[in-house]
Amino acid sequence: MSSSDIFISETIGTAVLILLGGGVCAAVTFKRSKAYEAGWVAIAFGWGFAVLTGAYIAAKSGAHLNPAVTVGLAVKGATPWSDVPVYFGGQLLGAMIGAVLVWIAYYGQFRAHLTDPEVVGDQTGREGLVEQSEAPKAGPVLGVFSTGPEIRHAVQNLATEIIATTVLVLAILTLGLSDNGKGVGPIGSLLVAFVVVGLGLSLGGPTGYAINPVRDLGPRIVHALLPLPNKGGSDWGYAWIPVVGPLIGGALAGGIYQVAFA
Repeated sequence: MSSSDIFISETIGTAVLILLGGGVCAAVTFKRSKAYEAGWVAIAFGWGFAVLTGAYIAAKSGAHLNPAVTVGLAVKGATPWSDVPVYFGGQLLGAMIGAVLVWIAYYGQFRAHLTDPEVVGDQTGREGLVEQSEAPKAGPVLGVFSTGPEIRHAVQNLATEIIATTVLVLAILTLGLSDNGKGVGPIGSLLVAFVVVGLGLSLGGPTGYAINPVRDLGPRIVHALLPLPNKGGSDWGYAWIPVVGPLIGGALAGGIYQVAFA
């Protein structure tokens, strides 16, 4: 498989993953959405089905869709380290494209939400209660694009992402992913999707379970760049945790596989 095949497959698959995953977050967030306040269960299942759809589309490249998965497979020996940057590049680009598509699909809802006096006024009111240097770090629609903790505690937040990602990648590695990178197959992709749903329901509460560096970083970059009125900050102070944590988790899962299952 050529580098271009990997890059194109991962770009398209990850774009669809973020389009559908970010889409369910938007659907639940915006008042002018038919799925408004559908809840965390809807988000968990939405992300699971997003993974399933992206995986089917990106089957040609093995459907990594996630740098943590790529790292885990490289540690296992199923993916050449020389291909890792190609996977990473396609995944990051795809994540950014997917985030832009969410913005396009929900353009009217973004504008309505960010010009709603209750939303804008609430943000302004909170800022008035703190010093400028302590103003809220996350804008009112950042959750559509990326994750954030319910309780901001760097060690706990990092640990949560490491634990959840280790479970995800170890599940993928033990599903019998072939050494030639062909992927887990249709049934395996379905099982991975349910693992993602389960992780969301069980471990998603503290941080929103990024479990994928580009799932968080790519859309966060797009949030920072898009011309959204009253969008607020992109919370860059937290942004390293959903990148570093999943990468550590992916490497740890690869190491556990080598010790316990290889």
